Amino acid sequence: MNLDKIVANEVAHELLKIGAVKLSPSKPFTWASGKLSPIYCDNRIVLSYPLSRTIVRDAFCKIIQKAKIEFDLIAGVATGAIAHGVLVADVLNKPFVYVRDKPKGHGRQNVIEGEFHAGQKVLVIEDGISTGGSSLKAVEALREAGCEVICLISIFSYEFQVAKDAFEQAKCTYYSLSNFPSLIEMYKENQLYTPEDIQFMENWYKS
Repeated sequence: MNLDKIVANEVAHELLKIGAVKLSPSKPFTWASGKLSPIYCDNRIVLSYPLSRTIVRDAFCKIIQKAKIEFDLIAGVATGAIAHGVLVADVLNKPFVYVRDKPKGHGRQNVIEGEFHAGQKVLVIEDGISTGGSSLKAVEALREAGCEVICLISIFSYEFQVAKDAFEQAKCTYYSLSNFPSLIEMYKENQLYTPEDIQFMENWYKS
């Protein structure tokens, strides 16, 4: 869910402006879940644009403030959300860790990298949510380590029902700075794609 339509539209506008959103109906992208999609939102590109990076960072802070989220520690989901999590942690003066998708293959073989302790209240930062699988894997790793996950905030969410159901089942609150419906609004407003392309995306989303 998103808490602020102004923030959602602002972030969607930035993602479109810098070309973070890719459309490829003929050669679908493969998500981490293995599903194919004609649309891909690459939030890593945000890091290459100082203004966009700052807008996204400040949007995280606005949502945290608006939702009155109280926490001890920020955890970024590797690898896409590590840098974004660090930026937010720096502004809010909070400690930071990041969560791998699997244990490191050598050394201490950590899943969670950085200093933390059981009982800490954790805010998880994610770059994008499609089905929610990889995000909730990070949440589970933190819980298994004894941390209390307060919520997860992502830059972008497709707002699929399967993700909503997964987060509900995991009893994990989540927010997104922006989402697919906000992107569609920006597409229409800025006439970035043909009416046929927009109709294709809306049909794909509904299906």
